[in-house]
Amino acid sequence: MKLSSTLLIFILAIAPFAGAQKVTQFEGIDASNDPVAGFTVDPNGAVGTKQYLEWVDQAYQGFDKVTGAAVWSKPLPATTPFSQNGMSDCTTGGGNGIILFDHLASVWIVAIREGGPNYFFCIAVSNTDDLTSSTFGWYTYELSLNPVLNLNGINYYPDYPKIATWPDAYYVTLDLENPTKGYQENGVVACAFDRTNMITGAAMRPPQCFSNSSTKGWYLAHSLLPADIDGTTPPAAGTPEAFVSIQNPATGSTTSNSLNIWQFHVDWNNPTNSTFTGPTPLTVPTYQPGCYSTSNPTDTYCVPEASTAQTKVRIDSVGDRLMHRFAFRQFPTYASYLVTHDIQMAPSGLQTGVRWYQLQSNNGVFSLTNSGTISPDKSYFRFVPSIAQDKTGNVAVGYSGSSTTIHPAIAFSYFNLPKNSSPKEVLVIEGTGDQENSSHWGGYTSMTVDPTDDCTFWYVNEYLNANQTGTTHTWKTRLAHFVLPGCS
Repeated sequence: MKLSSTLLIFILAIAPFAGAQKVTQFEGIDASNDPVAGFTVDPNGAVGTKQYLEWVDQAYQGFDKVTGAAVWSKPLPATTPFSQNGMSDCTTGGGNGIILFDHLASVWIVAIREGGPNYFFCIAVSNTDDLTSSTFGWYTYELSLNPVLNLNGINYYPDYPKIATWPDAYYVTLDLENPTKGYQENGVVACAFDRTNMITGAAMRPPQCFSNSSTKGWYLAHSLLPADIDGTTPPAAGTPEAFVSIQNPATGSTTSNSLNIWQFHVDWNNPTNSTFTGPTPLTVPTYQPGCYSTSNPTDTYCVPEASTAQTKVRIDSVGDRLMHRFAFRQFPTYASYLVTHDIQMAPSGLQTGVRWYQLQSNNGVFSLTNSGTISPDKSYFRFVPSIAQDKTGNVAVGYSGSSTTIHPAIAFSYFNLPKNSSPKEVLVIEGTGDQENSSHWGGYTSMTVDPTDDCTFWYVNEYLNANQTGTTHTWKTRLAHFVLPGCS
């Protein structure tokens, strides 16, 4: 894998980007060395104590945090941890993956959905925080999903899985899509995996799963996000895991003013006492989901590129759902939950912007404490955002951006919640090419915070340095990290 040298960049005010912030960045995985490159990249990853571990849809690679040097000679297939352990149910593909770093246990998590028509959810937990250790290895676990997916006389397709760390479990969510109705979303599943035993390599107790479904049309509260811990301070003992989902507009409407809260209390000693409650509506400022279609809520393809007038290709904003991660941080006197998504800034055809929310909970009752929208201009589309917060209350939101005059770019905005400061936008890299052969962009990205200083933000996303045409894949990914003012 060829890597450029680490770049130390002072971003200047370049329209439409107005902020100035020191950013260090280097190349991540690209299509040329992805063993199974596709059009839907789903770039995500997490920063650990010594390395950054990046994921694209079918592969992963580690990078030294200081030099940007790759850990392995080339990216490894997504199924590597499972094939190494002889877990045959988890070696056929490995899509829709997520990588996390468990801050409380200091271990890596790799999670993938596998199979078809027999589906599995597969989780690998590292035995150390050092990807280069001579003793590095994975503990691997699987859940047969078919019993969970067979509901209402339908064999649902499991899509868009997400996973998060919490003290009492690794929590996983899946969308239920109905293959008899064009993969219409009909519900959700939430499962708790036995984190206590998994982080030591012991046999896990059976996962506990709950479902919520309806066959009365589109399920408008889909794609649940489980709360994922930043920092090393856990939530108060006994705090149930919280989930959040969008509440898309009802039929005949284009706007909504609700999110949904769900809560999972797991009892490993007596599973019959476990509960999964929700959805509980939470009122937020009115929004229209990005590129939203009332007749087909998942048809969210409206983002233009510089070549759109010639190619007619518009890429997917993924505006019908909230975006990975639902970031949790425990402060000394309160707990903060952050989530984000893209919304329509004006009537159909005009640009998308980034909406963010801060939630807090009082004895399990959630409230909205802060919210805002990032859209400082009138033509630039911002989409697939991801949000996190450092130990001082600085917030960073990374996202893709594109317009009829700007190739798809990577940018972020930052602000401080306790000081109620205004967002400042920073360019990471502007691409020099467009995706002309597919409307499928990445379905999610990830902003994470370094566990060693609790200040340094790391963001990964995709871009192009030449037009991607025909049947080729030429996308690239870029890793960027930075420390915001006031954190040290």
